[in-house]
Amino acid sequence: MVNDTIADMLTRIRNAARNEQKEVKCLNSKVCRGVAEILQSEGYINGFDVVEDGRQGLIRVKLKYGPRGETVLHRLDRVSKPGCRVYKKVDDLSRPMQGLGIAIVSTSHGVMSDRQCREKRIGGEVLAFVE
Repeated sequence: MVNDTIADMLTRIRNAARNEQKEVKCLNSKVCRGVAEILQSEGYINGFDVVEDGRQGLIRVKLKYGPRGETVLHRLDRVSKPGCRVYKKVDDLSRPMQGLGIAIVSTSHGVMSDRQCREKRIGGEVLAFVE
């Protein structure tokens, strides 16, 4: 039983990238699909799809590597945890690596990157930093 599905997903992706695997399977949830969509739209993974397994399903994430095999994902850090939630207004959202990384934010309009939050002027719960 997994209490924090987002942390579990980020850990599985981090470990798979460290072991240079081509794909990794994570538990399926609406928030995890949103995180995978953000990672895909920002260019950190090649893609993902949902695999039905008779229960809640799995998300198959296809990892992305550089032309010489170097990993694209350098850091995946969980910020807001079940025991200590972190909420930020749009003006207080930090820019990881001075704008080269992204922050994944859960808002009332769905899961977004920090860039999308600034465009729409929406704050929310900071889920993770990706560099």
